[in-house]
Amino acid sequence: VRSDIKWASRWDVYLQMQGMDDEIHWFSIVNSSVILLFLSGMVAMIMLRILRKDLYRYNQLEQSEEAREEAREESGWKLVSGDVFRAPKHAALLAVYIGTGVQVLGMSIFTIGFAVLGFLSPSNRGSLLFSIIVLYIIMGFPAGYVSAVFCKMFKGAGTDRLKNTVMTATVFPGVVFSIFFMLNLILWGDRATGAVPFGTLVALLFFWFAMSLPLVFLGSYLGFRRAPVEFPVRTNPIPRQVPDQIWYMKTAPSVLMAGVLPFGVVFVELFFILSSIWQHRFYYLFGFMSLVLIILLLTCAEITIVMTYFQLCAEDYHWWWRAYMTSGASAVYLCVYACYYVFSRLQLAKATLASAAIFFGYILILSYAFMVLTGFTGFIACFFFVRIIYGSIKVD
Repeated sequence: VRSDIKWASRWDVYLQMQGMDDEIHWFSIVNSSVILLFLSGMVAMIMLRILRKDLYRYNQLEQSEEAREEAREESGWKLVSGDVFRAPKHAALLAVYIGTGVQVLGMSIFTIGFAVLGFLSPSNRGSLLFSIIVLYIIMGFPAGYVSAVFCKMFKGAGTDRLKNTVMTATVFPGVVFSIFFMLNLILWGDRATGAVPFGTLVALLFFWFAMSLPLVFLGSYLGFRRAPVEFPVRTNPIPRQVPDQIWYMKTAPSVLMAGVLPFGVVFVELFFILSSIWQHRFYYLFGFMSLVLIILLLTCAEITIVMTYFQLCAEDYHWWWRAYMTSGASAVYLCVYACYYVFSRLQLAKATLASAAIFFGYILILSYAFMVLTGFTGFIACFFFVRIIYGSIKVD
C-alpha cells in the first residue's frame, strides 16, 4: 500500500496520542516531588538539628561524668551503640538479597538510560526484553562482589562463602524462572501460540549457567579477597534487651506505613506501564520514567533513614532486615494496585484460566523485582547513615 508518510515518521501518530497524557505525567512528578521534599525536610531536621545537637553534647570532653551520662540518656539511639552492628538473623540471606538488589537496580538504571537515549524502541519489545536479560547477566559481577563484602562483614553469623555465591546467582533468577516456567506449562496445556518454545527456555538456562553464574563467582572471589568492613563501634558480647515497643513502632505496622510513600511516587506511571502491557498501548515516555525512578530511589532512601532513626531512638537495634523491608514493602501496594487494575480495567470475567494466570504471574514477578530494587536502595542508604552517626560519637 502506497503512503505519503515517511518510514522514519511511521510512529508519530502514536506519539501524538501519547502527548495528551503529558499533563498527567507532570502532575505525577510534581506530586512525587512534594513527597520527596517533605522527606528531605525530615532528614535535614534529623541531621542538622537533633543529631548535631546530640553529638555536640555527647562528645564534649569538658563536661563532668554526670553531665555526660545525662546527655547519653537523652537520646535512645546512643544507648544501643554496642549492639547496633550485631549481625542479624539469617545474615547470609540478607547478604544475598543485598547483592541481588545491586543487580536489579543496575539493570533498571541502564535499561531506562538506553531507552531514554533512543537505543531501545518499545515498538520492538523483543529487543527490549533481550536487553534486560543481557544487562541483568552483566550486573552479576557487581552483585557477587557486594554480596561477598556483606557476607564477609557478617563473619561468624552462619555465613558460608560458596553457599553465599551460589545463592546470589540462583535465588532471584530461580524464583522468576520457576514462575515463568509454570506459566509456560499452562500455555502449553492450553495450546496457546504465545507459549515460549522449549529451545528458548534452554537458551535462557544457557545464559544463566554459562554467563551469569561465572560473573557472579568472579565478583564474589574479588569481594572475599578485599579487607573486611570495619564498624565504627565495638559490639558488646552480651546482647542488650530491647524494651517493649509501641504498637506502631513494631515491625509490621511501621513497614506497611512506610511502604505507602514509595508506592505513591510510582503509581501513576505504573498505570501507563500496565496499560502498555495489557491494553496494547505504546509506552514512549522513558524520560518521565527516568525522573520517576530518580525520585523513587531518593524517596526509598529517605523514608528508610527516617524510620530507622525512630527505631534506634526507641532502643531497638534490630534494624537490618527492617531497613530492607521498609521501602521494599511498597511492592505489597504495587501488587494490590495491579489486582485493582485488572478488575477495574480488564474484562477478567471473560478471561480464560490461562490468561488470568499469566496476568497474576507476571504481576508477582514485577512485585518481587520491585521489592528487591526498593529494598536494596533503602537498606544501603540506611547502612551508610548508621555508620556515619555512630562513627561520630565517642564511646568509652
